[in-house]
Amino acid sequence: MKYNHLTFTARLKRISDNLLYGAKDLYKTLNLEIEPNWHLIFLLFKEKNTLTITEIAEKLKISQPGVIKIVNKMKTNNYLKAEKDKKDSRIQLLKLTTKAKKELPKLEGIWSAGEKTIADILDNNTEIFEQLDRIENAILKSNYKERTLIHLDND
Repeated sequence: MKYNHLTFTARLKRISDNLLYGAKDLYKTLNLEIEPNWHLIFLLFKEKNTLTITEIAEKLKISQPGVIKIVNKMKTNNYLKAEKDKKDSRIQLLKLTTKAKKELPKLEGIWSAGEKTIADILDNNTEIFEQLDRIENAILKSNYKERTLIHLDND
């Protein structure tokens, strides 16, 4: 199969899915009731004891509905707890639970091993992160739809 620009999204999705399902399978094998996309939220809580949905969304550059979905799963599995902000009752102040704090060292060991796995896969080539930064920044300036409509108009 000839690889061209149209295969780009399919290849990214295939790689992402492979890593995601591999991580899910790893957690299942290790009898952990966590999901792969939780580790970034755990890492944010290492930096700051209390976070809001908005803070998490901004730091991870994902939508608030996406954060809410993850946070709700983490709360259901007793990894996060929420308190109402005393100044604004609409705001949830999120914190790690005792269970989460207890499991964090074990999880960090797994994530450290996972980081080594990604380094192996990338053959320690970090240039790909610079490329991803350029791609993300280009999309922020003008997304796929906007760019494609311009190309349609120019043809």
